[in-house]
Amino acid sequence: MPEIHAARRALAQQGIAALGADAALITSPPNVRYLSGLASSNAAVLLPARHPGVLATDSRYAEAARRDCADLELVTERMVEPALVALAAEAGVTTLAFEAQEMTVERHGVLQALAGAPRLVPLGRVVEDLRMVKDEAEIALLRRACEITCAALGDVLGELRPGRTEREIAVAVERAMIDRGADGVAFETIVASGPNGAIPHHAPGARRMEAGDLVTIDLGAQVGGYHADMTRTVALGQAADWQREIYELVATAQAAGVAAAKVGADVGDLDAAARGIIEAAGYGGYFQHGLGHGVGLEVHEAPIIGYDRTGTLVDRVPVTVEPGVYLPGRGGVRIEDTLVVRAGAGAAEILTMTTKELLVL
Repeated sequence: MPEIHAARRALAQQGIAALGADAALITSPPNVRYLSGLASSNAAVLLPARHPGVLATDSRYAEAARRDCADLELVTERMVEPALVALAAEAGVTTLAFEAQEMTVERHGVLQALAGAPRLVPLGRVVEDLRMVKDEAEIALLRRACEITCAALGDVLGELRPGRTEREIAVAVERAMIDRGADGVAFETIVASGPNGAIPHHAPGARRMEAGDLVTIDLGAQVGGYHADMTRTVALGQAADWQREIYELVATAQAAGVAAAKVGADVGDLDAAARGIIEAAGYGGYFQHGLGHGVGLEVHEAPIIGYDRTGTLVDRVPVTVEPGVYLPGRGGVRIEDTLVVRAGAGAAEILTMTTKELLVL
């Protein structure tokens, strides 16, 4: 879809011009993909403020670049960043913006030391800001990734039983996502059972599940570069009263967060809508991460939704809503959906449709 990428580059060029730079060097892989269409581990884009861009990649990706990025001039070089900076100098660029949030000090030093190198200035998050608002083609990829994620969890729920290890279930979940058509996984699947559920980003290990455990599964498929993100918590065997209590609390808070995810909502207020419910129940100290984040070409991207964050939601911004309560030594609950904020819809579009009722397996 070259026309989509050209339109994105045109918007980025407005930001470059507003900064007063002659051109920008785009080096973040998700940003390169967003502006060019090329998925590569070694690529960069030189984007002048008022002239067509240049894509650089090495020979491993050159044929894909010719196929997918025919509207961009292509430079085939192993050292893509120095090649583009040298090209910028030859073209008379005197001020070159760069992605300081991604560029290492070492790489910056190499570029600055090139003969005739332009003055390097930080670009800021111009491209990331553009990426927050998705077009319908991007949302369709997210929707498909979420459908695969939900289906894969359904495939695996029957395998959750006492004696199975966390790692076995994580592997089964990831295999199910691939079998269902995912290009890959969005992140390493989290399976946290029993007391490990008190660790929000627990790495699944050799612990064998036991009757009476709460089990939290955080999973996501990737389709066309776009990442799904969903968490569900289930109970093995009879759920204890304290487990049902915190589950219902988190479910209520999550529903409040989803309801508050509307165009014009302040991200801090959105966080407060869910966090306030957990705090009022006396569990505020056991929910210490943010309420959610944007999703797209990265599984964690802008906007970040938290009590110390600023910003306002606008139309067609996909975000997660994922409150949790984590009780050290006992276990925890997290419930997470990926959803899309929609103007005029009255409510966000929820992409992860797996039930949020407590499943007792």
